[in-house]
Amino acid sequence: MENDTVKLLRECNAGIKMGESAISKVLPHAKNEEMKKTLEVCKNTHASLGDETHAKLLSLGAETKDPHPVIRAMSDMKIYAKMMSPKDETVADVITDGCDMGVKSLSKYLNKYKAADKESRDIAKRLIASEEYLSKELRSYL
Repeated sequence: MENDTVKLLRECNAGIKMGESAISKVLPHAKNEEMKKTLEVCKNTHASLGDETHAKLLSLGAETKDPHPVIRAMSDMKIYAKMMSPKDETVADVITDGCDMGVKSLSKYLNKYKAADKESRDIAKRLIASEEYLSKELRSYL
């Protein structure tokens, strides 16, 4: 039986992969230099949290988790459809939607896996904070 720590870390890991993927797909379409910098900072934050999550999972003898293929495909289709009109407003729209979904999902998992250790809960909280920051920063481009 997997414990709450492993389950929470796996969900964080899957969310991080979704976030990094989405940012990588829209970043080439961003025109505004400040927007690009903000996206890069959050992408790097996700990568760092991903490394931390992966290391913690390995230390627990657990595997990482990839996003569900159907969810990833739906996300990719939405991104590609919206990016047919590549503007900063569209980039901001795509990413803020993703951040909002990420915050909602991660909050749900934090509540569901209450017995997860403090370090793992802190990782999830930092990931939520990163998503909230990115969403807030991109609102001015909507």
